[in-house]
Amino acid sequence: MKKSVISMFFVVLLLLVAACDGGAAKNADGAIGDDGYYESGENGGYNDNYDTGDSNAPYPEDSTDTGSSYEPGADPAEPGYEDWESSDSEMSGDDMPTEPAEEPAPGDLIENEWVETAAENTSTFSIDVDTASYTLIRNYLMNYNQMPPKDRVRIEEMVNYFDYDYPQPEEGRPFSVTMEMADSPWNNETKLVMFGLQGKQLAANEIPVQNLVFLIDVSGSMYGDDRLGLLKKSFKKLVEKLNKDDKVSIVTYAGNAGVILDSVSGDKKDEIISAIENLEAGGSTAGAAGIKTAYTLAEKNYSKDANNRIILATDGDFNVGISSTSELVAYIEQERNKGIYLTILGFGMGNYQDDRMEQLSNAGNGNYFYIDSEKESDKVFTVNLMGTMFTIAKDVKLQVVFNPAKIAKYRLIGYENRVMANEDFNDDTKDAGEIGAGHRVTAFYEVFLAEKPAETPETPETDPEEGEGPSEPAPDEEDPATEPETAFGEDDFIVLKMRYKEPDEDISKYMDTVMTSANILAEMSQNMGFASSVAEFGMLLRDSKFKADSSYDAVLDRAKANIGKDTLGFRGEFLELVERAKALSK
Repeated sequence: MKKSVISMFFVVLLLLVAACDGGAAKNADGAIGDDGYYESGENGGYNDNYDTGDSNAPYPEDSTDTGSSYEPGADPAEPGYEDWESSDSEMSGDDMPTEPAEEPAPGDLIENEWVETAAENTSTFSIDVDTASYTLIRNYLMNYNQMPPKDRVRIEEMVNYFDYDYPQPEEGRPFSVTMEMADSPWNNETKLVMFGLQGKQLAANEIPVQNLVFLIDVSGSMYGDDRLGLLKKSFKKLVEKLNKDDKVSIVTYAGNAGVILDSVSGDKKDEIISAIENLEAGGSTAGAAGIKTAYTLAEKNYSKDANNRIILATDGDFNVGISSTSELVAYIEQERNKGIYLTILGFGMGNYQDDRMEQLSNAGNGNYFYIDSEKESDKVFTVNLMGTMFTIAKDVKLQVVFNPAKIAKYRLIGYENRVMANEDFNDDTKDAGEIGAGHRVTAFYEVFLAEKPAETPETPETDPEEGEGPSEPAPDEEDPATEPETAFGEDDFIVLKMRYKEPDEDISKYMDTVMTSANILAEMSQNMGFASSVAEFGMLLRDSKFKADSSYDAVLDRAKANIGKDTLGFRGEFLELVERAKALSK
């Protein structure tokens, strides 16, 4: 009798435990954001002029995409959902390690600290052309009525989301350089320094043929109008711009990877669009197998005179085969040396892997966008993507040398994960960012001027027109060249050094320019006024310890005063974001 009672007790206990586990699984499945940041998607869309479709709906069951095989409300843990462990992913053996490496948990970016110029007067970083952070922030604020997580606020991507009126470069140069210094708007003891790079526009006869591989995630997590539905609309816009000499391949992946199209001519638009329209979402996510298949296909169809590029569209939730970000990065770094670029387009919110997408695009000599609406799709696929797809300068590194006699302290605003060791500047084996045709890159430093400028010996000044700086040894792959000490002229505040490679070259070229008192403005230019308002907004969203007297009202006032033409309305939309963040912060 006692044994029967005890047995009954354990049966009841096991049933209770199972019920608790099931409830927990369902609750986790309904969260939006990696850390359960949202619990519902009931907040309405924003801006009547901004078409978000059904992007408010964070769950598959809220979607109306009838072309999908994904069952609304399906739980990956439930029977009938594809068993991801049974996938025959090909990413193994000699290609990549079979055991995923342990990865650190994502966290806040660590802001760049103040640096005493007397101790270290040189700062080196890679350019960044990504814009995904700004779009993600907009989605959090306007579609979900929530402040964005701090680790998704990358100030350089916010600033570089917008266009600025920088001059076209001189003949023979891949980009122009604009330098300005003005009073800091948030700290009356500091100055703000802005560098702006403007990539050259390509004439129609200079645009290379395109050899593109569309790598499309069709797993169950991509179900929905704001994911696969928006993806289809976006890619069709790109297809319409292709010509007969362009080639398109399509690789899809869910439980495993498959080739849908192999090197189809760009004038066969109906065939390409039909293949896109027929895509359906369902199954697990063999992202690594998809990446390997895409690179294999791109290499097979490689053309020396073409723009060879993979365009990966996904939410980044790889759960089959190799899923370690570090191992995927290592594989992509190997493949980029074959002249194949990688562009990443992010979709969706629920399980979106922002950190992973940024790392993979960096490794692939590419760029990273986040698509949250048809309006953003128009911006990316008709303006940004068509420019950044055509690389005009790769491995672009900036080295900023501050004159200790003029500058006492400095800090780089943003670019935290793009900072490089100073010795890497002359090392051509070190990877850096790319500039595309017509693209702009903006960077800010905040500085303290030296209180009592010291006397500086007379030295030959750099001629910014010639772009030839202090003589320096050529880079050496085995023994990176040592940077000679920079000689400053009497009126020199900063020397901006740049290294870049031509798209088909492996040896970098050097150019530099000097900031003098002539670059110090009594009032900010329109470019600097608006860009600095975006940077200040980023510091507020991150609750930066360097925000000093920053405020949402100051951001609004300066942005409004410097809004400019705003032909496409994105600057006016920025004001809406600031107003929403201001209201949410109270």
